[in-house]
Amino acid sequence: MSLVKLYDTTLRDGTQAEDISFLVEDKIRIAHKLDECGIHYIEGGWPGSNPKDVTFFKDIKKEKLSQAKIAAFGSTRRAKITPDKDQNLRTLVASEADAVTIFGKSWDFQVHEALRIPLEENLELIFDSIEYLKARMPEVFYDAEHFFDGYKSNPEYALKTLKAAEQGGAACIILCDTNGGTMPYEVAAIVEKVKATVSVPLGIHTHNDGECAVANSIVAVQSGIVQVQGTINGFGERCGNANLCSIIPALKVKMGAQCVSDAQMRQLRELSRYVYELANLAPNKHQPYVGNSAFAHKGGVHVSAIQRHPETYEHMRPELVGNTTRVLVSDLSGRANILAKATEFNINLDSKDPVTLEILEDIKAMENRGYQFEGAEASFELLMKRALGTHRKFFQVVGFRVIDEKRHEDEQPLSEATIMVKVGGKIEHTAADGTGPVNALDNALRKALEKFYPKLKDVKLHDYKVRVLPAGQGTASSIRVLIESGDKESRWGTVGVSSNVIEASYQALIDSIEYKLHRDEETGAKK
Repeated sequence: MSLVKLYDTTLRDGTQAEDISFLVEDKIRIAHKLDECGIHYIEGGWPGSNPKDVTFFKDIKKEKLSQAKIAAFGSTRRAKITPDKDQNLRTLVASEADAVTIFGKSWDFQVHEALRIPLEENLELIFDSIEYLKARMPEVFYDAEHFFDGYKSNPEYALKTLKAAEQGGAACIILCDTNGGTMPYEVAAIVEKVKATVSVPLGIHTHNDGECAVANSIVAVQSGIVQVQGTINGFGERCGNANLCSIIPALKVKMGAQCVSDAQMRQLRELSRYVYELANLAPNKHQPYVGNSAFAHKGGVHVSAIQRHPETYEHMRPELVGNTTRVLVSDLSGRANILAKATEFNINLDSKDPVTLEILEDIKAMENRGYQFEGAEASFELLMKRALGTHRKFFQVVGFRVIDEKRHEDEQPLSEATIMVKVGGKIEHTAADGTGPVNALDNALRKALEKFYPKLKDVKLHDYKVRVLPAGQGTASSIRVLIESGDKESRWGTVGVSSNVIEASYQALIDSIEYKLHRDEETGAKK
């Protein structure tokens, strides 16, 4: 099967989901992950709709991506306005994106009720907008909004809208199941009709309201579609979009399509977890392919069988998407993960080494308390070093105190942290303020240690996320804190868990600094 281009709209359509919002910095980090995983097009947002997306397109130009193209999203021009006067189209051009995708109406019902213009005028909107952008942008894609509903209502007019896009110069026309109610057998039949009418390459964009988004995307590819749009983890409005975490392995493993490399597909689970973490959502453990339970076995008959031949109860090898077979309530569960991570961190571990079992038991106990190491690999590496006895204690925190004081009702609280650290027999006692207790503690800790380790001045706290773990204890519930830190060379994540948010933050901050010091020492030794 020929190449199928993957078009990710997590940063635009995905953010329309309830409870999901990304900072500009989050969107840039996700874009890098998508690029590493082989996504061909990354839709960054709608620059004409909000300042955040304008900032994203400005900032992403400063980043270096290895192969992905950044796409901007917008609509056809407004009625009664020429393209050169339409602010939406002008903003798309100003974004200087690698590609632009605009949507237009394919359903006569939408033209009458939403746009309230004659059907012929809608065709002019589509043609004019694409022709205008075609002359100014590297690639122009056309999203035929509500196409399948439009085709079922008025096939002749729906096809006319596609012809208008083709004549305007669209590089690819994407058939959209915007309301998500089309069935797979309908998609197959309609795509065949479209192929007989237009010669431009076709794409598919489906929503999951009928629980058929992935199936509809797969059927569309089988029918000749060459671009698949979707989101990581199926994020999207209402019931979500087509889930690329399911579509990619289905295309590559089940259908033999070219879309990503083997190495890139092995990063799929990591990508899924990464996006969940930045969205501050708990991963869906039952998610196909990449979920914790996707290849987990508990029943005695199943366990006995998969230990002899995994194919007895697994539809594919989980390692292909970066997942693993899990045997629940068993010492076998997780050992392969530990060995793989040890190799990644250049730590020599053997499956029969007692230390491996010790690390495994530590992880199980910590996860039971609420720890999660996806997105906190620096903490995981330190955990292994401690078990192996190779962890060096660069400093000791003798004690700390954090004060949060609100002097007047109409003023912001004042935060101050005092800390005492011991380094090689010397004690440093210092204090610092901050915009909140955690920031004050971070400032005080670094202020105390920078005297001994000047390179800590390069470390910046890039992200800080807090999640209340479901324990039914209200304000006494456990807290998980995930911190992302970085210097001029790289970024790393650390985690802390406690019923006290300051203590959980302290744990993650300590791991962050220790990881930096360990890495600098190892880098210096290699030089």
